[in-house]
Amino acid sequence: MKIAYIITLADHYGGAQIHVRDLSLWMTNHGHEPHVLSGKPGIVSQTIEKNNVPFHEVKSLDRSIHPIRDFKAFLQTRKILKTIKPDIVSCHSSKAGIIGRMAARSLGIKVIFTAHGWSFTEGISSKKQILFKWIEKICAYLGNHIITVSRFDKFLALQNNIAHSDNITAIHNGMPYTPPSHDKPYNETPQLLMVARYSEQKDHTTLINALGQLKNENWHLNLVGSGDDKPYRAMAKSFGIEDKITFHGQRTDIPEYLPTQDVFLLVSHWEGFPRSIIEAMRASLPVITTRTAGSPESVAQFQSGYIVPERDPKSLANAISMLISDPLRRQTMGEVGRKRYDRFFTFDIMAYNTLNIYETVLGTTLSEPPALQEYGNS
Repeated sequence: MKIAYIITLADHYGGAQIHVRDLSLWMTNHGHEPHVLSGKPGIVSQTIEKNNVPFHEVKSLDRSIHPIRDFKAFLQTRKILKTIKPDIVSCHSSKAGIIGRMAARSLGIKVIFTAHGWSFTEGISSKKQILFKWIEKICAYLGNHIITVSRFDKFLALQNNIAHSDNITAIHNGMPYTPPSHDKPYNETPQLLMVARYSEQKDHTTLINALGQLKNENWHLNLVGSGDDKPYRAMAKSFGIEDKITFHGQRTDIPEYLPTQDVFLLVSHWEGFPRSIIEAMRASLPVITTRTAGSPESVAQFQSGYIVPERDPKSLANAISMLISDPLRRQTMGEVGRKRYDRFFTFDIMAYNTLNIYETVLGTTLSEPPALQEYGNS
């Protein structure tokens, strides 16, 4: 099967970018022929090309709305698709979902859109919610199927009449399998880790506020992510905890770095279904996250971690305090998280379920049976 993946940008490690990278490599290894189309190339597209997956730059494709540039992106995408002649097009992220579905539909190619969190979800401004609801309703008519990465997002789409339930499938993200590590180092000072770019989506403010309440407890926070961290450095200094936080910037060794940590945090205003949480569970780390969209579908409350209310520094501080003061609790929760990863969130489970959707849309039969995703696939 020849598959064209379209994503808005390929210059940074975001959830959708890694999803497309890993899915295109998996499809190659399983005898299919993926192509990746994207706006601004970079670290993700370089990895794709190194693994012999063809990459095609759509020069005018970017996140911002600009009618003239967007029309050029449509023409460029259409031209590439006409040359590639894929059996199916798979679009990822909002702008790529709009441009890709229009281009594929104009050529009579079957097309699927994967929503990595809706642009009208909770936490988005009301004006943007109204605008993107109408855009998604219109674009849904151009596509053949929608995949959401969480049950929450499927429900949200149905609640807002984006598409009929028969045309939407929830498939949780998955991470490539790695064996569990049994030689975790002992940290005298518990190491906390949050991997998230500095953007309006992520809530570093609440995290630092919460840790300011734990100034006299034993912990160290590692912040990994791209973007402008200056406001958060200043905030940490105002709380007197600047020496207890390391700002790493972007790192490319997260799978190797995770096992050296003790607690994983993801504090956000909105999410789809965060791959970073699955990656932390794979590394047997307890997880603390906010109750946003699909995040609670991965963490088992009080078993593999804690789910706290959004913008609630006190609740977040309490959860952190319970884990940094109790090594046995951290170990037990980390082990439960690893078992949940093994059962529900491996990459093979996600990929086979995704391939099953491709085959269903095309009306063909799988060459090998898909793995059943027992948890949350609907």
